Amino acid sequence: MSRAGQRVLSTLRQMIISGELEAGERIAEIPTAERLGVSRTPIRIAFRALEQEGLLTKLERRGYRVREVTQDEVSGAIEVRGVLEGLAARQAAELGVSAEIRRGLLECLSEGDQLFDKGYVSEEDIEEYHDLNQRFHALIIEASCNPAISTAMSRNEHLPFASVTSIAFDQNNMKQEYRRFNFAHMQHHAVFDAIDRGQGTRAEAIMREHANATLRYADIFADKDPDESEVRVIGKGAPSSDEDGSAAH
Repeated sequence: MSRAGQRVLSTLRQMIISGELEAGERIAEIPTAERLGVSRTPIRIAFRALEQEGLLTKLERRGYRVREVTQDEVSGAIEVRGVLEGLAARQAAELGVSAEIRRGLLECLSEGDQLFDKGYVSEEDIEEYHDLNQRFHALIIEASCNPAISTAMSRNEHLPFASVTSIAFDQNNMKQEYRRFNFAHMQHHAVFDAIDRGQGTRAEAIMREHANATLRYADIFADKDPDESEVRVIGKGAPSSDEDGSAAH
């Protein structure tokens, strides 16, 4: 998928989670393309991806319908992800990680430290964190040497917003989001320390709790009226905001 196409996908995902595209609303390629100011091709690709993610339902004739996503569905899927990633972290700690994977994990930690050390984050910083966060989690899954975990993760990620490749944040409260994402990054440090020391039980517990950073920590670190928030979602491979040829977030 092109960078412009990735932006269309991320924009539509944001419109669904924010309610701009309401549950049950029918959407089609041509009016959506006109609405976003893009061609039909990236819309068609994005619709298929969103169907796989569980956010759209394909209609028998033409078009799609926005699927109603309940809080229970999102919470349940994230809970499952925490269990799977916790198992991966425990097995990685028990087996020990290769020098290559260890180096990759440390690189992710170093990149994250540079992002958060300045005491604030921009939208571009969170996009960068999205990428390094995805790499960090993938390395732990790889280090588990358990292909069944990857298979189960793939199935679970079809549930709405269950994937580590999607990050939601409030554009109107970046101070809150700095605290939230910095805390999540500190959990990365903690789980790496546990894995590196061979502490499987500790690594599993930290990784399971880490899944809460996706959903519940937004409330813990909130310091403003949620009605004033403006949620943005970064999906897999989401580009920076200065890319031409597509609607802006």
